[in-house]
Amino acid sequence: MSAAAPRVLALSGGVGGAKLARGLARVLPPMSLTVICNNGDDFEHLGLRICPDLDSVVYALADLADRERGWGRAGESWEFMGALGALGAPTWFALGDRDLALHVWRNERLRRGETLTDITLDLTQRLGVPQRILPMCDTPAPTRLRTDQGELDFQDYFVRQRAQPRVTALHFPNSAGSAPPASTQHRAEQLHDAILLCPSNPYLSIDPILAIPYWCNLLTTARCPVVAVSPIVGGRALKGCAAKMLQEFGHEVSALSIARHYGDLLDGIIIDHQDAALRHVIEALGIECCTAQSVMHDDADRDALARATLHFARQLSLSRSS
Repeated sequence: MSAAAPRVLALSGGVGGAKLARGLARVLPPMSLTVICNNGDDFEHLGLRICPDLDSVVYALADLADRERGWGRAGESWEFMGALGALGAPTWFALGDRDLALHVWRNERLRRGETLTDITLDLTQRLGVPQRILPMCDTPAPTRLRTDQGELDFQDYFVRQRAQPRVTALHFPNSAGSAPPASTQHRAEQLHDAILLCPSNPYLSIDPILAIPYWCNLLTTARCPVVAVSPIVGGRALKGCAAKMLQEFGHEVSALSIARHYGDLLDGIIIDHQDAALRHVIEALGIECCTAQSVMHDDADRDALARATLHFARQLSLSRSS
């Protein structure tokens, strides 16, 4: 693994994953980083295709993200939502005025026949993002949740119902027949020094990517280290409903459960210092474990975690070759 400029493929969901992706973008040369984003939570709303996780990563790397809310664009205004509500239209999914511009323009280009991949590459360039940010696939591959309130679309569950229904199972009805476009496969199959699973909800952000056979096979056959960063710290999820879902599926809320969930896909996992007591238990699973400060409050924290993750991946690579 190159110490000077490791080539990294990162799999990411939205807010938590975007934080690490930003750190990686800040410490790596631009063309050394490719981020594959979950778009299983994409949905049609008000006639527009909305891509929340993809946009969270784009905004984070473009330095446009609203860090206080954790989603959307900074300096946002809400005239559109106010006018929409006055008309009696649904306002449960908030679209800021600046954010809306991206959705409208992307939808128009999709209508013309352009692919989500090509549109994303163009938009990131226009927003000053030199890293490669790519959706997991171009065709719709929605995440569906079976709950005590019936089967729900992801955004219905997560936003409209605020993740309150009890989840009993997930399924990805279109994923088996989905694949990334040839251009993305070419980029993904270029030699990488590490594949990283960002600290995103494993069920709702990373599993939708891995439900696509191409991505699962890429990790299974990878010759470089595959390293996850746990989104569970000190027995709780820092963002979202990962802790709730672990409990609903009968697992303890811990970094150990994250390691067990990914299992043989992993060579290593980063856990927070406060979870250091789990290290030997995780290593007994055959997964190398490293502790670091994984709570990211600011860019200094993001950079430090990115460097720690890259250093750990390099150590795993060196141990492989020795």
